[in-house]
Amino acid sequence: MELYERLLALDHSREAPWGPLHAVVVAAYTLQHDDSPVDGNDPRLALLRAFVDDGVPALSRVTSARRHANSHRSSGPRAVQGRPLARPAGYALTIADVAVDGDFPAEGHEERMRAWAAAVLDAWTS
Repeated sequence: MELYERLLALDHSREAPWGPLHAVVVAAYTLQHDDSPVDGNDPRLALLRAFVDDGVPALSRVTSARRHANSHRSSGPRAVQGRPLARPAGYALTIADVAVDGDFPAEGHEERMRAWAAAVLDAWTS
């Protein structure tokens, strides 16, 4: 939890490279540490997929679409629940791998985040 709190503090600075990846941090960490059920349509998985496939530019598209869908003004269809996914036995990478020495160095941060996101996706979808 200490590493998560440290990374959130960096995220909230809104400084690159940490700030733009806040949603990825929350999605990856909660998928690894939250005991709530996860289904195939979980928006956290979609966000991680977008980031792994298309990088930071995809995050604004995904978060904007989610924000719109969650609005009381949205008249579009609500997300349907997907099939329940089995909780992974383990993960190839964790927040500790992103932290490197515990300080989350700026150099290579986005690449480490992408690797972490890919590992979380792989664990949940394999």
